[in-house]
Amino acid sequence: MLEKIEKIRLGELIRIMKKLIFLLLAICISCNTSNEKKSSVEEIPASAEMKQFPKLEPNRYNVAFLIMEGTYNTELTAPFDIFQHTIFRDSIKAMNVFTVANTDKPITTFEGMRILPDFNYLSDDLPKIDILVVPSAEHHLDSDLEDEAMINFVKQVDKEAQFITSHCDGAFVLAKAGLLNNSVSTTFPSDIDKMREMFPNLDVRKDVLFVHDGKYITSAGGAKSFEAALYLCEYLYGKDIAKSLAGGLVIDWNVDDVPHIIIEK
Repeated sequence: MLEKIEKIRLGELIRIMKKLIFLLLAICISCNTSNEKKSSVEEIPASAEMKQFPKLEPNRYNVAFLIMEGTYNTELTAPFDIFQHTIFRDSIKAMNVFTVANTDKPITTFEGMRILPDFNYLSDDLPKIDILVVPSAEHHLDSDLEDEAMINFVKQVDKEAQFITSHCDGAFVLAKAGLLNNSVSTTFPSDIDKMREMFPNLDVRKDVLFVHDGKYITSAGGAKSFEAALYLCEYLYGKDIAKSLAGGLVIDWNVDDVPHIIIEK
């Protein structure tokens, strides 16, 4: 009798152990499945994330700023500030301002500021560009001029753009693209001789802060990039709007006080 009871207890114990083992296996499988689902959920946003483009309002000039590694802050931010502020003026065709680069990753300016480009001109569908701004960059006198994709982009934009502007050594990019072959231009004062040497057939002027020849406006750069941008605004919108834009940035503006050349054609 005792032996029979022991057998019954042993059988119950075995059944309990089997249930425990089954329960542990179920828990392990559930945890693994949960982790896999969690991992999948976490990975979806990264793989499915859509690039965010700036909103471009209709009936405005589309103004693209060409940026790259080593872009100088002032030549970028000075005209960007002036042009962006046009949206706060009434009864004018204001400007949509945005950046273009050859990458989707942030670029680092010469001074260390990191900027995420709005458009990648190598892979994105770009809006029509009415005005292209080429700020100076650290290697505009050497390796950047060997970037065929960038030079070809500038050439392509030139076909339809109303204005192409450069600041400081951005003029070297325009020259390399052949845009200044029949135009008077200028650049950063201490690089004028270098530009003349590199592009001997160009008419590069000294002792001026900007030159307007046809659709091309080239400037000496630096803080004087403000003046070239204000001049273009005065050309497009008139003296009162230009003065208003200048006043908003605490700039005394009178184009007659700025050494410049306008080539009449």
